[in-house]
Amino acid sequence: MNLSEQLRVLIADDHVPTRDDVRRALVADGGFSVCAEVGDAAAAVRSAVRECPDICLLDVTMPGGGIAAAWEIAARLPETKIVMLTVSDADIDLFSALRAGAHGYLTKTMDLQRLPHALRGAINGEPPIQRMLMSRIIERFRGGDPRRRRLASGGELAERLTSREWEVLELLSRNRSTAEIASELCLSNSAIRVHIAAIVRKLSVADRAAAVAIFRARSARD
Repeated sequence: MNLSEQLRVLIADDHVPTRDDVRRALVADGGFSVCAEVGDAAAAVRSAVRECPDICLLDVTMPGGGIAAAWEIAARLPETKIVMLTVSDADIDLFSALRAGAHGYLTKTMDLQRLPHALRGAINGEPPIQRMLMSRIIERFRGGDPRRRRLASGGELAERLTSREWEVLELLSRNRSTAEIASELCLSNSAIRVHIAAIVRKLSVADRAAAVAIFRARSARD
């Protein structure tokens, strides 16, 4: 295969042995070239903007945060496919990565010999997500997530708020700060404040505490 036909991959992981293993798996396949290897989120963004790779393979827990890097790369390089490769199979990381623009989510327990096939799938529009994780995504969007069940039965309250505003209100009800909500939803603090202001306005209440009180009362009835 000609170099021009190879898919160019950026590998971002602070664990050097993992980077080495991933590079060897991709090079052995013959269909990939590694255009950059970095160890933190800031370097991942800089290298992605400079190299314009076909695929960015990002570790969630690297310094600076792989999800933050995914958010920035997705905004700057919408044609680049972003795939997370991480030790974490936690729902919060999985769904935060997808919200940030990741096209796939793989755990490091996978057989790396299967990685080239998974990355080709990303290029072809087939999300590389392991079966155990895909079942969680399906469960959440089919209504298995208690928050979504409350939304479906929330009546007038649900109709007034967008799905994002509902997420923000649900997190407020769990005593999360503006910064904590921004981090979980991969948004800026100012964006969260805008959502909170919209919630307060739509519910015709004085402040966020009053909005939370309405939410909790509705949830208790449901």
